[in-house]
Amino acid sequence: MENTNRMQLIGMGLIFLLFMLWAQLNAPTEVQIAEHKRVQDSIKIAENPAMAGMATTTTPLSQSNDFSSLPDSVQDLRLVATHGPFSTAASGTEQTFTLENDRMTVIFSNKGGRVKEVILKEHFKILTDSLHQETKGVLKLLEDTKNRFEYFLPMANLPAGGVKTSDLFFEGKQNGNEIIFRAPTSTGGYFEQKYTLSPDNFLLDYDIKLQGLNNVLNTENIQLNWITYLDRVEKNTKYEQNYSSVYFKPADDDVSYCSCGTDDEDDIDEERVQWISHSNQFFNTAVMAKEGNSFKSALVGTEMLPVEGPDLKKLNTQIQVPIETGGFAMQMYVGPNEFDRLRAIGADFEDVIPFGSSIFGTINRWIVRPLFNFLSQFIGSKGLVILLLTFLIKMVLYPLTYKMVYSQQKQAVLKPRMAKLKEKFKDDQQAMQMETMKMYREYGVNPVGACLPMMAQMPIWIALFRFFPAAIEFRQAPFLWATDLSSYDAFYNLPFEIPFYGAHVSLLTIIWAGTTVLYTVYNSRQMDMSAMGGGQQAQMMMYMQYAMPVMFLFFFNNYASGLTTYMLFSNLMNVGQMVGTKELIIDKQKIEDELVAYQKKPKKKSGFGSRIEEAMKEQKKILAEKEAAAKRKGKKK
Repeated sequence: MENTNRMQLIGMGLIFLLFMLWAQLNAPTEVQIAEHKRVQDSIKIAENPAMAGMATTTTPLSQSNDFSSLPDSVQDLRLVATHGPFSTAASGTEQTFTLENDRMTVIFSNKGGRVKEVILKEHFKILTDSLHQETKGVLKLLEDTKNRFEYFLPMANLPAGGVKTSDLFFEGKQNGNEIIFRAPTSTGGYFEQKYTLSPDNFLLDYDIKLQGLNNVLNTENIQLNWITYLDRVEKNTKYEQNYSSVYFKPADDDVSYCSCGTDDEDDIDEERVQWISHSNQFFNTAVMAKEGNSFKSALVGTEMLPVEGPDLKKLNTQIQVPIETGGFAMQMYVGPNEFDRLRAIGADFEDVIPFGSSIFGTINRWIVRPLFNFLSQFIGSKGLVILLLTFLIKMVLYPLTYKMVYSQQKQAVLKPRMAKLKEKFKDDQQAMQMETMKMYREYGVNPVGACLPMMAQMPIWIALFRFFPAAIEFRQAPFLWATDLSSYDAFYNLPFEIPFYGAHVSLLTIIWAGTTVLYTVYNSRQMDMSAMGGGQQAQMMMYMQYAMPVMFLFFFNNYASGLTTYMLFSNLMNVGQMVGTKELIIDKQKIEDELVAYQKKPKKKSGFGSRIEEAMKEQKKILAEKEAAAKRKGKKK
C-alpha cells in the first residue's frame, strides 16, 4: 500500500513536470504577447475612444490581415473580434479570375470580390516618348490600386461598427462567362456577388445576395463605397479633365452631374437613383439598378487632382443599396461613350456624353450627330466628313447669309450719301449720328441687319464647340498632319511652354486665324462703320475685329482640331458665299431703285424710332447746355 502511494506521487509529479514543459514550449513569444495586447487595446479603443491616448498600438487593425505568425488561438481571437461572423473569410490568398468576350477582358479579384481591371480590345491609349513620337498601347480601365469598390456591412458589436467587403477573401466559382464570389459566415450564411458578362457588349449583369444575415445586419440598406482615380488616357489632359465627372440619373428627374472644373459634391437623399456613372472624356464605368429597381439614395462628388500628378481626377460615390428582399439586381457598364450603345441601355444613359444641355445638346444629339454618322457611312476620312458637313450646314444657313449680304449691300449703296453727311457734320458727332439714323429710316435700311443673321447662327456654332471634343468618333481619327481630331494638332512641338498657349503650335489654328483676318478685311470694306457710331467707337470695333482672331490663337491652340478644321472650312466657304452672292446674285442697281422707291413712300414713325430720336435730341440739348455753361464760366475767369 505504501509502495502504491509512493508510485502515485511519482506519477503525478512526472505528469506535472511534463505539463510544465509543454506549457513552456507552447507559451507565446514576446512578439506574440505584444500582438495579442495590441488587439485587446484596439478593441478597447473602439469601444471607448477616450482611451486612445493610453493605447500602445502602432498599426491600425485594418491595415493587415496577415496573422500567420500567431498561434491559431490568437488568430481566431483577433479575426472574430474584428470581423465577427465573417472571421472565416477575413484571411486568405488573393486570386484573380477572368471573363472575356470579343470587346473586352475583365479581370476580377477574390479580395473583395470586385472588378480589378478591364482591358478594352477595340480602343487604345496613345503613348508619347521624349521625341514626341506616338505609339498605341493597351487601354485599361479601373486598374488603379487606389480604387475602391466595397460594401460596408453594419454590425454593432464590432470595433469598426461593421465589416468592409474589401477586407474579405471571397470563394470564387467560375462557370463559362459567369463568376460567383461568396464570403461565408461562421453561422452558415454568406454574402454573394455574381457577375455575368454579356457576349457582345460592355455590360455585366451584377447581382448581390445576402443569405442568413438578417439577424446579423438588422438593416434594410447597405452602403456601397465606390472611389475611382481616373487615369490619364487622352492626349489633351486639360480637356480630358474638364470632360470628366460623376453623372447620375434620379428616378423622376433629368440626368445631372457634378462640376467638371472644381471640387463638387451632390447629396441625392430625397429621391431614388437609377444609375451613377464615373465618366471621363470618352469612357465610363456605371452601376445601374435593373428590373424596375432603384437605389435608395446616393452621395456623389468630384475632387480635382494636381495637374502634374499621375491621376486625372478622383470620383467619390456612396450608394445606399436596398436589401429588403435579401439581395439586389444591378448592371455594370465599363466601356466607350458610344451614343447608340448607351441609348439602347435606356434611362437616358446616353446623356453621359457631354454634348451640352438645352438647345445646344438637342442640336448635337439629333441633328449634327446623325448627319455626321450618315456621311461617315460613305466617306472613310473624318476630316473629309467634316468638310462635307460644313458644306451642308452652310447651304442650310445660306438664306441667313443672303440676308446678311443683302443688308451689307444696302449700306454700301448708301455710302456716297453717308460721305456727304460726314463732310457736313464732321465737327458734330452727335448730329452726325442723328442724321445717319434718320437716313436709315428714310431709305428703310436696318443698320444691324448684317449682324442679326450671324447671331442666328450662333446656336449651331456653340453646339459644334461641344460636339467635337465629346464625340468618340473623332478620338484618334487622323486628318492631314493632325493625329487626333478630338485633341489639338501639334504641327510643331516647342522646347518650352508659353503661358496660356502651350508647348506646341497648332497649324490648323494659325491658318484659321489667318483666314479670319482676311475675311474681316474683305467684310469691313463692305460695311459702313458710321452705323456703329463713327469716330473712336468705329475704330475700336475695327480693332476688335482684327484682335479677336489673334486672341483666339491662345484658346484654340489647345482645342479639338476637329473644331478648328470645321472653322477653317467655314471661313473659306463664307468668303466663297459672300463673293459669289455679291458678284453673281445680287443686283446693285436693283437695290438702288428699291431704296429710292422706299424713300418716296409716306412713312409713319414707329414708337421705338420716335423715342430714339427724342432721346438723341435731348442728349444733344443737354450737351449744348453744358458747353454753353463751360463757355460762360471761362469768360468770367
